[in-house]
Amino acid sequence: MSYPRIDLDGALVAITGAARGIGLATAAAFAAKGAYVALGDLDEALAVQAADEIGIRAMGHVLDVTDKDSYAAFLAAAAKWRGAPLDVLVNNAGVMPNGAFLDQSDRIDQLTMDVNVYGVIHGMRLALPGMVERGYGHVVNVASLAGKFPIKGLAVYNASKFAVVGLTAATRLEMDATGVSVSAVLPSAVRTELSSGIDYGILPAVDPEDIAAAVVRTVKTRAAEAAVPSYVGLAANASGLVPEAVMRVFRKAANDDAAITRVDDDVRRAYLDRIEKQ
Repeated sequence: MSYPRIDLDGALVAITGAARGIGLATAAAFAAKGAYVALGDLDEALAVQAADEIGIRAMGHVLDVTDKDSYAAFLAAAAKWRGAPLDVLVNNAGVMPNGAFLDQSDRIDQLTMDVNVYGVIHGMRLALPGMVERGYGHVVNVASLAGKFPIKGLAVYNASKFAVVGLTAATRLEMDATGVSVSAVLPSAVRTELSSGIDYGILPAVDPEDIAAAVVRTVKTRAAEAAVPSYVGLAANASGLVPEAVMRVFRKAANDDAAITRVDDDVRRAYLDRIEKQ
C-alpha cells in the first residue's frame, strides 16, 4: 500500500519503556533523524535523565502502560510539549520473566500480559483515532521472535508476543485506506537487561541499536513485519511448515531449553527482582 510520507525532521514520536534498552536506543535514533521524542517509562526519574542526555529534542514522562489513564496522560503531555499531534507511536515496553511454565506465578503471568499485551492495546486505542482523523500516522509494536517461535521457559512471554503479532496484523488490516500504518518489529535475543543471564545458544544476539534502526526504517518502508536479523523471521515462519518430529530433533540438537537450564541466576536476579516489585 501507499501511505502518506512522514518526515521525521520535526515529527513527534512517543516511545514506551524508553528509559533503557531498546526504547532508549530507539529514542536516540529518532532524535538523530531530527524527530522530537517523548520517552515514557515507569521509572520517571530515569526517563527524565535519559531525555536530558538526548538533548532538547527529548522529554521524559512517567508512564504505566498497564493503566490506560496513565498512557493517555503521557500522550497528552507529549502533544502539549510540542504543540503538535503525534506522528509515530512505538509500543516497546515489555517484561520477560523466565522459567518452567508450571513454576511461574499467576501474579507474574498477569503482569506479563498486562504490560506486553494490554500496554500495546491501550497505546493503539488512544493514538489511532487521532491518526485516522488526520489521515496519517504510524504505529510500531515491538514484538519478538518469540511471537512466532515457541521457546521452552518462556511460555507466557511467548503467549504475550504471539498476541502482539496477531494484534498488529489484524489492526493493520483494519487501517487499510486510512493512511495509517501498523508494523511489528521482531527482535531475536537482544543484549539488554531483559534477556540478561540467559544463554540463547544458536539464537543470534543483537544490540538495542539494531532494533532501533529497524523501528526507524519502518517509518519509510511501512513493512508489516521486520525481523532482526531478517533471516530469523524467515526461519521462524518456515518452522511452522516443518514436521514436528523433525523440529524436535533440531531443537534437541540446539539445546532449546536455554531459558530454563542455561541461566546465570546471579546475573538475572536484579532484573527479576525489579519486575517482582513492579
